[in-house]
Amino acid sequence: MALFSNKKEKEYEVVNEGSERVLRIDYTKKTIVPSIEDSEDCMQDVMSKLVEAAGVSRIIIVQQRNYNYNQSQVQLLYEVARLYNHLIKQRKFLALPANEQYKYLASKIGILRGLIRNLIRDPIGIYVELKRMMREEKIILGKLVDEPDIKSCEILIELLKEFYALLDRTKIIGVVKKRLDGYKVGDREIYRQMFRAEITPNFMFTRLMSRIPIDGSEIDSYKIGNADVNIYSVPQDIKYLYHLVPPEFKLSEDKQELLDMARNVLIEHKPRAEEFLDPERMRMTFFNIGRDLLQELADRQMINLSVKELDELTSILVRYTVGFGLLEILLQDERVQDITINGPIGVTPIFIVHQNYDECFTNIIPSTEDAENWATKFRILSGRPLDEANPILDTELSVPGARARVAIVGRPLNPRGLAYAFRRHRDDPWTLPLFVNNRMISPLGAGLMSFLIDGARTLLIAGTRSSGKTSFLGSLLVEVMRKYRLIVVEDTLELPSDILRELGYNIQSLKVRSALAGGATEVSAEEGIRTALRMGDSALIVGEIRSLESKALYEAMRVGALANVVAGTIHGDSPYGVYDRVVNDLQVPKTSFKATDVIVICNPVKSADGLRKWRRVVQITEVRKKWEEDPLAENGFVDLMKYDAKTDSLQPTDDLINGNSEVIKNIASNIPEWAGHWDAVWDNIILRAKMKEALINYSKYNKNILEAKFVIASNDHYHRIAEGVKREVGYLDPKRIYFEWEEWLKRAGKKA
Repeated sequence: MALFSNKKEKEYEVVNEGSERVLRIDYTKKTIVPSIEDSEDCMQDVMSKLVEAAGVSRIIIVQQRNYNYNQSQVQLLYEVARLYNHLIKQRKFLALPANEQYKYLASKIGILRGLIRNLIRDPIGIYVELKRMMREEKIILGKLVDEPDIKSCEILIELLKEFYALLDRTKIIGVVKKRLDGYKVGDREIYRQMFRAEITPNFMFTRLMSRIPIDGSEIDSYKIGNADVNIYSVPQDIKYLYHLVPPEFKLSEDKQELLDMARNVLIEHKPRAEEFLDPERMRMTFFNIGRDLLQELADRQMINLSVKELDELTSILVRYTVGFGLLEILLQDERVQDITINGPIGVTPIFIVHQNYDECFTNIIPSTEDAENWATKFRILSGRPLDEANPILDTELSVPGARARVAIVGRPLNPRGLAYAFRRHRDDPWTLPLFVNNRMISPLGAGLMSFLIDGARTLLIAGTRSSGKTSFLGSLLVEVMRKYRLIVVEDTLELPSDILRELGYNIQSLKVRSALAGGATEVSAEEGIRTALRMGDSALIVGEIRSLESKALYEAMRVGALANVVAGTIHGDSPYGVYDRVVNDLQVPKTSFKATDVIVICNPVKSADGLRKWRRVVQITEVRKKWEEDPLAENGFVDLMKYDAKTDSLQPTDDLINGNSEVIKNIASNIPEWAGHWDAVWDNIILRAKMKEALINYSKYNKNILEAKFVIASNDHYHRIAEGVKREVGYLDPKRIYFEWEEWLKRAGKKA
């Protein structure tokens, strides 16, 4: 539908956008500067329309770009517009007596009327003029001798006082009252401190506050491709401002006009539902169509575009047609971990969790149009419903350069409409060396986890929300030897199965129905696990243990149906919290819970001031088998490693150092040279820790050494070297293995 479809060329219209009532003013045929803060003419024009349009919460002035003014700014204008309307309807202000008896008053009528007329052009200037004029009239009153003139002057002073008092009560004057010393009437700088338009290209619905905050202090800046990111500390908010300037905001008006025309053509071609099943192919198709279209439009407009410029414009066009707009740029930022969009959409900005600056607010305010558009796309991509009967949708999103888990809620669960939460996944899988490097786990902790994975144990990775459970589980998959098959069961695809497949893993993903919501055609998680057990000897990885699937999983573990590692994530902040969740909430029998070998707890650790937090592995605990009722009371939990706040590091307990671990002894019992020989077992764990640490040391020269591709090659080479050393000397000599492995690292590290 056209924005201004009235055949009489109506200059403005009021439309409802979600919970907002928006005044849209067409300036495409006007020469007025579309800026309330910079132009008296624009301020007058906007306020004259506010007199007619009641209940407006946002203003959009449409010219070459969209200039958006939010509710708080509109409220400042609306009060003045209402006062102006009141004054022009009051006879005592505009229809004053002008006969011979009130000759002095008649001489001042024109000035008073001029003040009222100019109120909607410059209310602050009028306020200052009223104050000056009252002062002058009081002086004049003391000099007058004729009774009619004295009476006229008194009437005028009372009118000025009433006018001044009405204006003094407005919010706009309340904001600036203490800053008026030295103010010169007509100076618009004071308005620039209150009114700042969020400027967007015409082809965008989502708004972006492009101006830098006046009182903000820049603390960091970097680029995401062609987009600029600046981080600001803002005095009035404890959160940092994540200020994004995308490439589309740097385009010339000619190029923006090209994009607007191309978008209007492309939106006529709506992708079929089946096209969404292969998003990558669909994007490529639209890229090719869009590129040809932009070239044709550029030729018609006589605009010369280089190949690079054409490709950049096409990428932007695809983002705003079949893509997800500015969301894609946010997701491409490797430092962004979470993105949240709260309802009602269009009122508050997008919030993010930043790797270095924790919770931040952004300069991006999404629109209801975009929110509804995204919801439609997610319904099609996931094949799951999102409506009043099914107000929750869990799915995943894959865009160029990023993957994310998506949680959407709608009415009636969210009475304000739609809301979104995105959990960004790292482009490449996390690895244990990467986690050691950022201090989530110590080198010894990484060596122990590597040993447990090779020992085919059952592991639960637990923690609170946003504690890094899934990422840590993904790093453990990298530790599984590529000779073994992996079956991954998830309701939302978060683990890096596709990337591991590309890296040579024999891996099968099974997508099951969400425990919270999902399509009726999807298989339940319980049935998904039972199916996995029928697919041969494999390592079984369960994305998150939530519901009935836990019973199927524990049944399999108890009867020994799984001969390789079993691992999954679960919510819980301690080993006993995990036990309580599994046994009491998920109704798994106590005896079945004993099939768990090790529980790893990941939790955020906060700074003393509460402003910063870091993800840490805080416990690695084994589950003993000789208890009956309460594992906590009967020493069923034995910590192998615990987090030490003083050193900010995971430290071994005496039980681990002294070999008091039934799980590790059980692993050793299956290897003749380790059975009953704790020192040999401990040496192997230390060897693995040294290798993780060596990778970090060598990564100072090449960061790729910490990535999954190289870490997998490192693990493979370790196993090959260990096999060769054992064949040659008769046992796993840790010094010899490390020497040969490090020689390989020196050679391979240069090529990585």
